[in-house]
Amino acid sequence: MSNSFIYKNIEIHYSELGKGKVVVLLHGFLENLSMWNYFSKELSKKYRVICIDLFGHGETESYGYIHTMEEQAKMVKAILDHIHVRKYILVGHSMGGYISLSFAKLYPHNIKGLCLMNSTGLPDSSEKKLNRDRAISAVKQNHETFVKLAIPMLFSENNRKIFTSEIQQITGQALQMTPQGIAASIEGMKIRENLTSIYKTAKFPIQLIIGKQDPVLEYSDLIEQAKKTEIQVVEFCGGHMSYIEHKDDLLIALSLFIKTCK
Repeated sequence: MSNSFIYKNIEIHYSELGKGKVVVLLHGFLENLSMWNYFSKELSKKYRVICIDLFGHGETESYGYIHTMEEQAKMVKAILDHIHVRKYILVGHSMGGYISLSFAKLYPHNIKGLCLMNSTGLPDSSEKKLNRDRAISAVKQNHETFVKLAIPMLFSENNRKIFTSEIQQITGQALQMTPQGIAASIEGMKIRENLTSIYKTAKFPIQLIIGKQDPVLEYSDLIEQAKKTEIQVVEFCGGHMSYIEHKDDLLIALSLFIKTCK
């Protein structure tokens, strides 16, 4: 079911499907809630699944010129309060994972479990921040060219040829975004803080989904973060887009994780 909610004069689009334990799915940068269609359909057979279009993505409007991870988390909390759910499992892909971690810092007592899919608790390095600035400049110059170049690079090299139709679909949807919405999200990701401490202090289970050939995140950094923690690590031989590159295996891993979240 498609719904909308007004948050600080911004119309937020979200969907609900199923009944039972609540699972909240947060998409990544240049994506929208439709990325979860397969997973929400399958998971809703047992659970109540909520998907949200984040600021500047999908059918949700932009919120100023910088979309911080904290403000996105507050928006997500406002929607969940609005529909009267108090405890839930958060699943975040890439930027959605950054937002989920900010949510965990702000509202730890509301979380039953946290799945970080192709995401990290580490902040941007100096080099990555510089690349973010370059990306913002590229978006302002020609956001269509930026999107067309960025999407394929999220897949492992081999999978760029295998998933050409999926790449075209994601690209087509991302091209509907405004330059402001794209740039504001990049700005927000650039200034996010180090939240790896949550890995050791969390009172809820955490799952980390890793692509061994992820072009965006360093495999060694992800493994290092999980050391000496109770994090459940799931590795796939693929890139940054595990929900496409390893769809069925990911559903199994996610379903097993959700079962462990009490």
